[in-house]
Amino acid sequence: MSVRTPSASRADRVADTALALLAERGMRGLTHRAVDEAAGLPPGSTSNVARTRQALLELAVRRHAEREAQLLELTEVPGPGAGPDALADGLALAVHRCLTQGRELLIARYELALEATRRPELRAFYDRTGAVFKEQLAAMLTDAGSPDPARHVLSLVAWADGLMFSCAAGSFSAEVPGLEDIRAGLRELLTGLLGR
Repeated sequence: MSVRTPSASRADRVADTALALLAERGMRGLTHRAVDEAAGLPPGSTSNVARTRQALLELAVRRHAEREAQLLELTEVPGPGAGPDALADGLALAVHRCLTQGRELLIARYELALEATRRPELRAFYDRTGAVFKEQLAAMLTDAGSPDPARHVLSLVAWADGLMFSCAAGSFSAEVPGLEDIRAGLRELLTGLLGR
C-alpha cells in the first residue's frame, strides 16, 4: 500500500498513506506504526512528522483538503453571471470526478468527519479546513444571483454530499450515476435555488 509521490514531502507521504489506511481499514486501522509500515518508512518516521494522534489526524485533514481541491477543480465552474445550467455543468464534473476518481478520498473524509464528532479539537480543525470550500461555493452562488447564499450553500452541499455518500458507501454504491444524471439533478436544484 505504500503511497509514493515523486515530489511529495515526507509529511505528504505520511498524510497520503494515512488517508489510504482510513479508506481501507477505518479509523481503528490508523496508527503511527501502520502508517510507517504501509508507507515503507523506518519505524518512528510517522511520529517524527506527527507526534500525537491529533497531529496525525490534522495532517490527514489538511492533506485531504488539498487533494480534494485538486480533484474538484472548482476553477472549471463558470464565473460571475453564470446561470443554473452553466453552474450545474461545472459542478457536475466535480461531483462525478469525486465519485469515479476519488472514492478513496470520499471514504477517508467520512471517517475523519465521524471522528470529528467525538473529538472537539479535531472538529474545530476540520471545520476551519472545510470553510474555504464553503466560501468558494458562497461566492459562486452570490455571483449567480442567489438571494441567500449561506442557506443555498447548505442545500447544495447537502445534496452533493448525500449523493456522494450514497454512491460511495451507502445503498447506491453499486450504481454510480453518470455525468448527465448528476448534471440533471444539479440543474433542477440550482434552478429552484436561483429562481431562473
